[in-house]
Amino acid sequence: EVQLQASGGGWVQAGGSLRISCAASGFIFESYAIGWFRQAPGKEREGISCITSGDGSTYYADSVKGRFTISSDNAKNTVYLQMDSLKPEDTAVYYCAAGLIGLWPPMYNYWGQGTQVTVSS
Repeated sequence: EVQLQASGGGWVQAGGSLRISCAASGFIFESYAIGWFRQAPGKEREGISCITSGDGSTYYADSVKGRFTISSDNAKNTVYLQMDSLKPEDTAVYYCAAGLIGLWPPMYNYWGQGTQVTVSS
């Protein structure tokens, strides 16, 4: 059974940092890209970063480039998203997903439950 478990969300003041994690199981981790997406109330789901576990290539949306860093620990089948210089507009439910490549949600087959990130001003 494919499972993706996101964790590590919470509350932080603007300018602060959080690291969220995505633990994956039930599929060949190195064969998929793992993406991070977020969805704020009333907004569409937005792809913000992805990593290809096989060769470690990374991609970022312009909205987070230079502030967020995605990484992968293949031994633990876990992908991390280090979020620095957080802004109130980063407030959203963050989801991880496994699929092909890119930041477009339909390219991803498997989704985990979300973890809430709240950034206060």
